[in-house]
Amino acid sequence: MQSWSQVTVPQLSSLAPAPHVYDSASQELIALPIDRPGNIYVCGITPYDATHMGHAATYVAFDTLIRIWRAAGVTVNFTQNITDVDDPLIERAIATKRDWRDIATEQIELFRQDMQALRIIPPQHYMGVVESMPLIENAVAKLLAQGAAYYVEQDIYYDLSETELIGKISHLTDAEMFEVFGQRGGDPLRPGKRHALDPMLWRARTGVDPYWPSELGEGRPGWHIECSAIATHYLSEQVDVQGGGSDLKFPHHEMSAAHAESSTGKSPFAKTYMHAGMVSLAGEKMSKSLGNLVFVSKLRSTGTDPMAIRLAILAHHYRSDWEWFDTELVAAHERLALWRAACEMNIGAASVSSELVTALANDLDTPAALQIVDQWATATIAGAADEGTTEMKNAIDALLGII
Repeated sequence: MQSWSQVTVPQLSSLAPAPHVYDSASQELIALPIDRPGNIYVCGITPYDATHMGHAATYVAFDTLIRIWRAAGVTVNFTQNITDVDDPLIERAIATKRDWRDIATEQIELFRQDMQALRIIPPQHYMGVVESMPLIENAVAKLLAQGAAYYVEQDIYYDLSETELIGKISHLTDAEMFEVFGQRGGDPLRPGKRHALDPMLWRARTGVDPYWPSELGEGRPGWHIECSAIATHYLSEQVDVQGGGSDLKFPHHEMSAAHAESSTGKSPFAKTYMHAGMVSLAGEKMSKSLGNLVFVSKLRSTGTDPMAIRLAILAHHYRSDWEWFDTELVAAHERLALWRAACEMNIGAASVSSELVTALANDLDTPAALQIVDQWATATIAGAADEGTTEMKNAIDALLGII
């Protein structure tokens, strides 16, 4: 699948230190490798509504990670999926009496436009489920052959007795996992399963559901196996970072990682599990089911500068849950105007502020980074800055993605 256009990122005059980021599994800061190429897999959207502010916050967070990692001299290999066939998309198609493929095509294109506008560095591999079907089928077949999967009627499930990973990333209790599993696409009460939380790998053809011919039987994949198959094929059997929103810790990241570890025999699947916080509106997490969404495309269509949207997101630490208010954009536009005014001053070049780089290398501390640039911009306009405009302009662009 075609991603969006490449983003030009300036080279900095000196290397950044190794980024340290928070690992959800160990609940500690982990140093990412800088002595070899790094790889990162970030879960994409299900395209039945395109980019809302919660999505944007997640992808800006991991874009910031990729920027500081690259600034440390690392070649970063980035893969992202898009779940272009799944229950929510099919349900939307039925509710609107539209073809699910038309909805997916429309929303994927809108997502590309939003990512381009927000200056998100695109993945080298941007893979849909439909085009990855052979990879996914092979992954399910391998788990069956290994005895890690089993049939319930014509559906195929993963056997959780094959992994010790469940609960290790999310740190949920059994009761909490049981409740969340049912809320996030699972079927804990289905008769015939060996364990209530066993996830579906392959859903047999039924009703008007889309389906594909397969040696597994006509059907389509479950949710978690797609990311396992795509990540291990396009990156490696083990990745440095598995990323997404915090609502993916369980079941999605634990299940997909378990699939990968059972298939490859390599553990851990990801050396770092990184998660972005949730964005709420009117006291509720933004979600398509609730309909309380602020869409990037709608803000852009009303003339909002995408750089202000990006700044509004960067004002919050990526791991924090936060609430969207219209005042977020007002403050972001004011900050953007300040920075652009300072960048037009044309003071002689100097070295990049080590404080800015250090803040971002410390678990992507973007609120601190923004304050550093605020102070520089205010001092520059007042004629008292030590930092040169050219280098700082490049740093703001390269590290924060703001132009």
